[in-house]
Amino acid sequence: MHSPSRKDFVSLTFTGSGNYNSKQWRRQSCWRKWKQLSRLQRNLILFTVALMLVCGIATYPAVTEHFRGLTVVVKEDEGHVLKPVIPEVLPEPPSAKPKRAPHKRGPHGPQNRLQKKGTGSDIQVEENPIQDAKKADKEEGEKPLVNRRGALIEADQATEGGTAKEAENKVDVPAVEQKDHSHEPEFDRLEAVRDAFRHAWKGYKEFAWGQDELRPISKSYGEWFGLGLTLIDALDTMWILNLREEFEEAKTWVSTELSFNKNVDVNLFESTIRILGGLLSTYHLTGDTLFLDKAKDIGTRLMPAFNTPSKIPYSDVNIGKGTAHPPRWTSDSTVAEVTSIQLEFRELSRLTQDTRYRAAVDEVMQKVHKLEGKQDGLVPMFINTNSGQFTHLGVFTLGARADSYYEYLLKQWIQGGQKETELLDDYLQALEGVKKNLLKKSSPNSLTFVGELSHGQFSPKMDHLVCFLPGTLALGAHHGLPADHMELAKQLMETCYQMYAQMETGLSPEIVHFNMHEGSIRDVDVKLADRHNLLRPETVESLFYLYRFTKDRKYRDWGWEILQNFNKYTKVSTGGYTSINNVRDPEYPSPRDKMESFFLGETLKYFYLLFSDDPELLSLDKYVFNTEAHPLPIWPSAE
Repeated sequence: MHSPSRKDFVSLTFTGSGNYNSKQWRRQSCWRKWKQLSRLQRNLILFTVALMLVCGIATYPAVTEHFRGLTVVVKEDEGHVLKPVIPEVLPEPPSAKPKRAPHKRGPHGPQNRLQKKGTGSDIQVEENPIQDAKKADKEEGEKPLVNRRGALIEADQATEGGTAKEAENKVDVPAVEQKDHSHEPEFDRLEAVRDAFRHAWKGYKEFAWGQDELRPISKSYGEWFGLGLTLIDALDTMWILNLREEFEEAKTWVSTELSFNKNVDVNLFESTIRILGGLLSTYHLTGDTLFLDKAKDIGTRLMPAFNTPSKIPYSDVNIGKGTAHPPRWTSDSTVAEVTSIQLEFRELSRLTQDTRYRAAVDEVMQKVHKLEGKQDGLVPMFINTNSGQFTHLGVFTLGARADSYYEYLLKQWIQGGQKETELLDDYLQALEGVKKNLLKKSSPNSLTFVGELSHGQFSPKMDHLVCFLPGTLALGAHHGLPADHMELAKQLMETCYQMYAQMETGLSPEIVHFNMHEGSIRDVDVKLADRHNLLRPETVESLFYLYRFTKDRKYRDWGWEILQNFNKYTKVSTGGYTSINNVRDPEYPSPRDKMESFFLGETLKYFYLLFSDDPELLSLDKYVFNTEAHPLPIWPSAE
């Protein structure tokens, strides 16, 4: 059988009205032309169209800004409906069974999506905690970890209590009702601080008891050193707030469970200011030798850090093996770390009559005093543990990695009865260096701020950590230093408050950049990566000092605003408070699922002292606070 012969023409038959310009005919014609194009031509056209769409969306911020605050809600008889997210208090997530996993010092999953549902107090949670946690781990696993002062910490020093189990898409939980204390007397403000502490302690006790940190969203915990950091950091806070029941249960844990005989690396600086400082302070407040014995134990175990060629201590100590080492990626320590452990070790020597603790830390200060590489009293951020010399010269800041060096110059001078003039001279010289090199005014409101200097180039960048400075300046003026220190303290206090007030949530970001150009609309700009808030204490700390010395009620009112905003945007209904990722988004501030130990150890303590009318409650003529807000006594003049 032969196949039919091929025809050299195509026969087309049109039906209907015979309109050759009909839509159907045009579609067929366009499709035929498209098929006639080569594969390369078709790919080029598709790529061009896709590129135009991407560029169009990227260059039209109103679209992305509009959808940033929306989430998807699926209803049975409707399609996908976009509604704005308006959380009031972070809701309860699905429960999680704690399990250990690698710890990351940064944003933590799960990042819950909050969806306001209906008109009542019910809040809907939409989350995929496993996926979000894996994403966060992947993003952070490639970079060193950062501690409170910006020092680098190795990842294997920390473990985490694990993420929550993958939950259902929707969980309805009631929001925590907020109370308005704005017109209430100081006693009620004090009670509001106690309420905040009880709420934070409730979450810690239920989900992270005896562990380092609470992860309130996933209702689990994070481990850093495995030494109960939050509990030890909060001991003196509970005593000061007169929370005796909570204190006694914490004391029982210290007595029966706390052991430093562990094969674990700890950071010298962090364990000194939080653990050693917390135990020494609690001993002085209570007179219970349990805490002094524990302080001597941890202090002795930290001493191998000073066994270096230069006597500048290593950053990490294994308190079980008695060995110390620098981070794997460098032989440097940060200047803030090695010069902000002196108050604690000096006091340990005074109490135990063992001079080796003080001798080790005093030698560090003497070496730093003589070093070259300073600029008008300002110090670089890094120092090498082998050579004992400054490294990364030419970069100067009062923020992370250098801040508490300046704080401890003044406070050691105060602690020792104002006898060590070398410390005072270094402090006064550094302040002149700040005025000469780092102090500038913003636009349009002429806010005084402290920037940074890098190889002669000024940067209008200011860390929230720098907000310790108003309080330190005021403390120096109180102890007889020039009166213009207090005036500068007031100016910087206003700036630190504006770092909160100019944000949509009323909470400060971690870092701001100030505008200095005429015609600027606002004083403060915040980069996307800097918008997180870690529940830090520095601004509240300075408000306490300024109110204690001036009695100006505006400082209390500013503090009250901040406390209310912590309650509004960081309080978790099932217990605890969480740091957040975005202070510029009040609709969804993006919880990080982490409550730092210093929120209980410092932030709430300073709130309480700010609102207290008792000037003898930790009188600043009798006590000096370490950089973790643990009060230590000023030595009698005879010593």
